[in-house]
Amino acid sequence: MATRGRLISFNVLGGIVLVALLSVIAARAQDGAPSIEVVGTTIRVRLPDGSVRAGRELIGGILQVAVGARSLRVRIAGVEPDPRDRAGEVLLYDFRVVAPDGHEEPLCNADPDGRRLGLPLAGRSDPAEMLALAEPGQFELVCTAGPQGKCLRFGYAPWRKAPDGRLLLDWFNACVRVMRGDYCGDGRHFTRDGTWIDIYDGIGIQTSDADPSLSFEAAWGPGGATCVARTRLPDLIDLDGLAQICPRLAGRLGPAACTDGQRDGLLMNRSR
Repeated sequence: MATRGRLISFNVLGGIVLVALLSVIAARAQDGAPSIEVVGTTIRVRLPDGSVRAGRELIGGILQVAVGARSLRVRIAGVEPDPRDRAGEVLLYDFRVVAPDGHEEPLCNADPDGRRLGLPLAGRSDPAEMLALAEPGQFELVCTAGPQGKCLRFGYAPWRKAPDGRLLLDWFNACVRVMRGDYCGDGRHFTRDGTWIDIYDGIGIQTSDADPSLSFEAAWGPGGATCVARTRLPDLIDLDGLAQICPRLAGRLGPAACTDGQRDGLLMNRSR
């Protein structure tokens, strides 16, 4: 799940109220408006007096966010560091949807740990959840239960750099393709919630679990699978069906054409 917006801020009765608007309104210093940025997963509000509020200082703030055609009021009920992030850059947020009668419920569904958390992600995503860089102030809220939240927490933070200096944005988007089973790279997904997969790479972020019950499935890039040894769930689509709908994978399907040692993608995965 992702919600989208541009963030502006203003001071109300001594508290920070954050408003996310789908608009082209920019915060201009000359207008005396605060400036907003999302650095990593930290929302930072710079007030006209030069002071900055960020992280836990924004607890209690209200985001007006767009979810499709709906507009929701979302309160920042909590902020905590992600215990999985050794760099200490990733913050997890307890986002609560506020109903007109004041009743609140979590914005996000439960993740594999049973928690209903989210985080802000700078940029813009297309319908297939491929993230692109955007101008400062544009961001989305994503949930730890969704592919983008999971991939960020796997270590593919799109603002970080790979050993060769490239942004991890391509690895992040490749990971989302893996999670969604989006072999063709066109937004169609061939997986189910709860399906076990093992993701690994050649840059030292994720290594294979070497679970003997799993076998090599495919290599992946930001445009989808680069080769497929076997499909994850043959009842959803098999190799013959994949050949029909993904002509770009011609000659790249089957265990002889796609092996674990080939590693021509940014990521590889194994599945049960």
